[in-house]
Amino acid sequence: MAMINCPECSSEVSDSAMKCPSCGVQLRKPKRGFFGKLVKYSFIVFNVLMVLWLVGGMGAATEGMDAMSEAEKAGTAVGAGLGMAVVLSIWVFGDIILGLFVLFTRPKA
Repeated sequence: MAMINCPECSSEVSDSAMKCPSCGVQLRKPKRGFFGKLVKYSFIVFNVLMVLWLVGGMGAATEGMDAMSEAEKAGTAVGAGLGMAVVLSIWVFGDIILGLFVLFTRPKA
């Protein structure tokens, strides 16, 4: 264990310390572990995929509506609305679960 000087108060501190015990200045930033990084990036990827799914689903549902009758347009609108509601509920539920994992795997100071 090597000793370094605190940049704030110049007292000797261990190089593995997060904060100076004398003045309390932050010496190193805590880092996420492997599982924490995996959870954080899965949260980001999940949100990107949900946006793509929502935009792609709505685009596919409204494709070719010009050639439809009024009853088919109404059915398409109802189906697209229900599909969007399902996607949004999966998105919210998934964000709550993954968000809690991100919160609980954050680095401790």
